[in-house]
Amino acid sequence: MPEDDKSPISVQQAKGLFADWKHANGLVLAVSGGPDSVALMWLAARWRKALSRGPHLLAVTVDHGLRPESAREARDVKRLARALDVPHRTMRWSGEKPKSGLPAAARTARYRLLAGAARQSGASHIFTAHTRDDQAETILMRLVRGSGISGLAAMARESEREGVFIARPFLNISKSRLIATLAKANIGYADDPTNRDISFTRPRIRSVIEGLAAEGGDVRNLARLASRLARANAAIEVLVDGAARYLALRDREAQSPATSGAQSPTTAFEAAAFARMPEEIRLRLLLRAIDRAGHEGPAELGKVEALLAVFDQALRMATEKCQARLKQTLAGAVVSLNGGRIVIGPAPPRRSRGS
Repeated sequence: MPEDDKSPISVQQAKGLFADWKHANGLVLAVSGGPDSVALMWLAARWRKALSRGPHLLAVTVDHGLRPESAREARDVKRLARALDVPHRTMRWSGEKPKSGLPAAARTARYRLLAGAARQSGASHIFTAHTRDDQAETILMRLVRGSGISGLAAMARESEREGVFIARPFLNISKSRLIATLAKANIGYADDPTNRDISFTRPRIRSVIEGLAAEGGDVRNLARLASRLARANAAIEVLVDGAARYLALRDREAQSPATSGAQSPTTAFEAAAFARMPEEIRLRLLLRAIDRAGHEGPAELGKVEALLAVFDQALRMATEKCQARLKQTLAGAVVSLNGGRIVIGPAPPRRSRGS
């Protein structure tokens, strides 16, 4: 479909977009009041009505309390939801707002509130209205920040967060088609001025994409790049799974039965076998093990890369008579190299000052 196609999405086309979730245990629709999410609610309501049986829908609007218009916009969404026979809830982000990193904090709060609504209603999935345009912006944002392959894969059609699944049925649909859908249905929507505020990252990235389009870096090609990187990332993850099984088997064979079968967050690799694997595989194995054992959140990719470089250097300098020994802490995990074995386990809790 051409990028400049602004044709509305029909109920039949929506049926195809939503088909993967027709047997879901309820769907929460994240509806802010903007054109993308209002189109999501409109199309989901018509799709659900056309089914003889289908998942229960619940539209949820998160009012972040950051703009004076937000309460009115939530009420407008509620009125439209009522007209569509879709139950609606408004959830508010209460408490003090951070002075820096506001967009990220607001996003975290939004998903937390949406997940809470999903659990309370028994819904298994949250529908968001991310479009191909959003995907293009995401990959460009991550590219300039130096993300790895998994980050450059950008947003997945379905992922897990806060204990529920996040589904993005419009990830291959242009924003212009959603706006055309609402125009044909004569449905209004809110216009959030922060979407044009260049003090925020996404509006600045959006203007960059407009410039890149002349060189072929348009939304369609950027989204295609994200899709191809996601495919490559999935293949690498399969290889990492196989490497993890192989290293676990080698470690079990080398250890006594009393220690090899214990269930714990500790992971161990035979150093020599680990060193023979490609760098990307070693890096991901370390990331997985540190995130599993640590208690300070996901490890930063750059810090794990630096840690791997230190371990690689130690392994290269080791000899049969002088085995390498190292011990470092990262993200709440202890990573040690001793006796030809790499062990990653939980680090002791940090002592508070004055204790």
